[in-house]
Amino acid sequence: MKVVFFEDVEGTAHVGEIKEVKNGFARNYLLPRGIAGPTTKENLQRANALAQREARRQEKLDAEARVIAAKLENLAVSIEARVGETGRLFGSVTNRDIAAAIKSATGVELEHQQVLLPEPIRELGRRAVEIKFTRNVSAEVAVDVIPDASSKAIAEKLAAQAQGAAESE
Repeated sequence: MKVVFFEDVEGTAHVGEIKEVKNGFARNYLLPRGIAGPTTKENLQRANALAQREARRQEKLDAEARVIAAKLENLAVSIEARVGETGRLFGSVTNRDIAAAIKSATGVELEHQQVLLPEPIRELGRRAVEIKFTRNVSAEVAVDVIPDASSKAIAEKLAAQAQGAAESE
């Protein structure tokens, strides 16, 4: 069934788009909730007006987000973590930890969902992490995971072993 969308549906369509969807999805979900409607002339006009309003709103959000993203460009935050004998972290560094570190470093408050981390960080080192502000605006932040004071000796020992192994090859 061909429908025109009046609201954004995550993973399916944005406001004003015309899409072919399965009949059951349209009849049981989209149409009863008023999220989409059949492609009539009136619905197309309504969806077009909603799409223009949404585009203006999205542009305003993007402009605000670009200002914040500019503050975070080329930012590097350090997070201390406890390290075990094998070089792996006790626990992990999550998107919540990164959001808190960015807030303490810059004062920019982020929701943890904005920090796009495919999986928690479990090893020492530097990683590039993407921060998504809006659909169109994102920034990349460098995250350094360093050993805490109690783990520095272990980390230095592991680094010396790695360097010795690299020299012997």
